[in-house]
Amino acid sequence: MSLIAELEKLIPDLRTELIRACSLQELEQARVACLGRKGSLARIMARLPELAPTERPAVGQKANEVKTRLTELMEQRTAELEALEDARRLSGFDASLPGRAPRQGSRHPTTLVIEEICDIFQGLGYEVASGPEVEADYYNFEALNMPPEHPARDMQDTLYITDRILMRTHTSPVQVRTMKSRKPPLAVIVPGKVYRRDSDLTHTPMFHQIEGLMVGRDVSMAQLRGTLTVFLRGVFGLETRVRFRPSFFPFTEPSAEADISCCICGGRGHSGEDVCRVCKGTGWVEILGCGMVDPAVFESVGYDPEEVTGFAFGLGVERVAMLKYGIGDLRMFFENDARFLAQF
Repeated sequence: MSLIAELEKLIPDLRTELIRACSLQELEQARVACLGRKGSLARIMARLPELAPTERPAVGQKANEVKTRLTELMEQRTAELEALEDARRLSGFDASLPGRAPRQGSRHPTTLVIEEICDIFQGLGYEVASGPEVEADYYNFEALNMPPEHPARDMQDTLYITDRILMRTHTSPVQVRTMKSRKPPLAVIVPGKVYRRDSDLTHTPMFHQIEGLMVGRDVSMAQLRGTLTVFLRGVFGLETRVRFRPSFFPFTEPSAEADISCCICGGRGHSGEDVCRVCKGTGWVEILGCGMVDPAVFESVGYDPEEVTGFAFGLGVERVAMLKYGIGDLRMFFENDARFLAQF
């Protein structure tokens, strides 16, 4: 039998093998046997040097035609078997049934509290301001009446990058930047991340604060008290009681701390027969610090303390969220447990 006849015979032989192949694995075996490096076509072409030089071109042309046809048959049968495989895989699948709903996320409780607080103060006419988290010592301490030797610096547990650059320990530097860039009157609320060298069950190296500032003519302590009472009752409910206690902060004078009636026990100091674990039986919970802006701060930003007065306040967002939502462990805010976050 001539080589051309042997080449032509490969086509019906392969077609027969392809019909017998019932899986992609068997199809691959048929391809290797016919078109592989040691397959039937390769063995026939290995005998090409035995022919006379005048016969070789015709055999080579026929070999190319046969190889093309064999490849077409392989591709056609491959498509048929893949379609059958898909049909078997989808057998019993009802395409009319509803699919699985994608798992939806939810807002973090810290985000919810920040948005709620900002909404309340924006309703009172405040603007939301922001500033850098990597801050200069001047804005974080000196302009807030805390020179290098001031003992209040020890209360901050500061994370220094250089002698003069640090991770801000509160959002008050934004208040300084705002006053330096604008003339009174002004009212701003400043949410953001702050950093301190502190980590235990009740503290984290990074947490969120919101601080507020109002400056203008004849701003008084009475306005501070009224503003914060409206704010706290807006967050914790109209039945919430609010009280103010004298305190100390280097950038306010006089200074105070605000307490709210415990939202866990309702201010009773106990839950049934047990002492309330949140307020320790007092019925009150500390919530924020505040006070009238110290004249030294006004002087550092170029304001005349004889012409303007103002008040400032600050609070921890995570603390508000724990009280508002009854969260007992600070670590839950940072563990990204989907079961916890789904509740919000």
